[in-house]
Amino acid sequence: MSYDIERYLNIRSAYGASFGPEGERLSFLMDTTGTGQVWTLREPQSWPEQRTFYEERVTFASWSPERPELIFGMDEGGNERAQLYRLDAETGEIENLTAMPDAKHRWGGWSHDGDRFAFASNRRDESVFDIYVQNRDETGDEAELVYEGDGWLSLSGWSPDDSRLLVSQAYSNFDQDLSVLDLEADEPDLKHLTPHEGDVRYQSASWAPDGEGIYLVTDEGAADTLYLAYLDLEDESNRETTDLETVVDGDGRESDDSRRRRASPKSDGSWNVDGIALDDETGRFVYSRNVEGYTDLTVGEFDADDPTAFETFPEPDLPGGIAGGVSFDPDAERFALSTSGDTVNTNVFVVDVETGESERWTSAPTAGIPRETFDESDLVHVESFDELAVPGFLSLPSEDEMSEPASNDGAPVIVDIHGGPESQRRPSFSSVKQYFLDRGYAYFEPNVRGSAGYGAGYAALDDIEKRMDSVSDIDACVEWLQDHPEIDPDRIIAKGGSYGGFMVLAALTEYPDRWAAGIDIVGIANFVTFLENTGDWRRELREAEYGSLAEDREFLEEISPTNNIEHIEAPLFVLHGENDPRVPVGEAEQIAEKAEQQGVPVRKLIFEDEGHGFSKLENRIEAYSEIVDFLDEHV
Repeated sequence: MSYDIERYLNIRSAYGASFGPEGERLSFLMDTTGTGQVWTLREPQSWPEQRTFYEERVTFASWSPERPELIFGMDEGGNERAQLYRLDAETGEIENLTAMPDAKHRWGGWSHDGDRFAFASNRRDESVFDIYVQNRDETGDEAELVYEGDGWLSLSGWSPDDSRLLVSQAYSNFDQDLSVLDLEADEPDLKHLTPHEGDVRYQSASWAPDGEGIYLVTDEGAADTLYLAYLDLEDESNRETTDLETVVDGDGRESDDSRRRRASPKSDGSWNVDGIALDDETGRFVYSRNVEGYTDLTVGEFDADDPTAFETFPEPDLPGGIAGGVSFDPDAERFALSTSGDTVNTNVFVVDVETGESERWTSAPTAGIPRETFDESDLVHVESFDELAVPGFLSLPSEDEMSEPASNDGAPVIVDIHGGPESQRRPSFSSVKQYFLDRGYAYFEPNVRGSAGYGAGYAALDDIEKRMDSVSDIDACVEWLQDHPEIDPDRIIAKGGSYGGFMVLAALTEYPDRWAAGIDIVGIANFVTFLENTGDWRRELREAEYGSLAEDREFLEEISPTNNIEHIEAPLFVLHGENDPRVPVGEAEQIAEKAEQQGVPVRKLIFEDEGHGFSKLENRIEAYSEIVDFLDEHV
């Protein structure tokens, strides 16, 4: 039995779990109403209670460590200017704690006593983020400005004694710094912890239980992949270098002390340690490695006397192959996380730390679609023009799905290109992908050069003047697909969002003969106009990846699809959100107009109440219903 796109888009996801202060109640986000809202439950797969009822999506929710209340974030119409709200879990009362709708507020965590919370915001200057601390019973402009920033600042949590904040400053996705902000000093005192030259990543930082060090993942020392390290804070006042101790390297190997404690150390290749979740009272942790897109979890507990040594517990048995978003309960005896996979829609599981036993807590439904009808993907590698191996995930429709629109020449295929470009397609659940597979389409998700997850060297292969090499990777993938015996070589569709939208437009203009159609969702059409009009707080970070207006304008103009539009041949569908602060809606307007002037069949759909993507169910249904209609017409 086949189901329409609306049914597939009604498959639910449960994610973003957080344990309450008593450890008996779990909050999570679920999109049952069409947008992600806060829900709570007390027992595994019991009937959950909906706690928020907005048309806008809630982006996170975090329980107080001491009181039956939580703080959640929400913006308006996709404008990303999130406000922070407090929900009283006993009365249901909700209060806007920030109430400054023109500013972004980025969550920085509760203090351990639950009396205060911290956040970063661009209230003072839209282009930079400052650090604020606010009492839980204060609102609006009562927050204390504790440090004026000069760039993209974010917070990684309070020290165990609540006297300091761990601050991160990003210069690009591959270059950050860490500092400690002393909240008890007479004057704002930000101590720099990570002096370095060139690009170095310092990410996923967490306080050690004694407050005398920090755990983080980094590629310091010219490592290609991220490894887990420990940074001693004893001498942070006069630090001239970043003196790190390796805890786990990119091969999954631990320090000598840790290795002696393990029964079976991992040695299956060099891959990023994605991050670490650490309980700073017990030293218990979960760290993840990204192994060719799949999640490999290690659960353990640090030695109180040696910060680089730890013992490990049994690996959790979880479905799907993709997991993240760890939240420990108050005693760190259990942790909650979300899991997903090609055939597994996202749900929250709770894992016993010492035994590894897991139990599903949420019951996000599949809209009556049998789970066994979902199709798996295969990891493949395609050789590009310079012999680079480009990984990707190929999903083929099952034999009973091949009747329509497949033909004797094979199935049409959607090449779905991720954004970023510092992102990665992983084998997680996609209701849209499963719908098209059910309709007889194949689905290919490449991770071209520039993608995250494969090391810093791979990610840098598309920087600035090498931008179009990644588009050449797409061409190599299409050539490989054309030779695949189960693919119709004349019915290949390009689809992508954000930077992936640029890749779609560039592929259509650079290799016009390859494509039957293109679908550009919130995509970049001209790098110059995009950088001129993107949010002030984002421009510097994006110029670090794409090139600067001051130095690279001519090149950016040269590669922009709007300036090569005369080559486009394939029918084009352009979709965008009116409130998009990242890629302004003008990008959609200009590419649609210019393509139409070339005589290209163009369809355009703009949503007035959306931003960088479509979060509301009714909009997603309209968007993908029109995409289906567009492909029925042209493919």
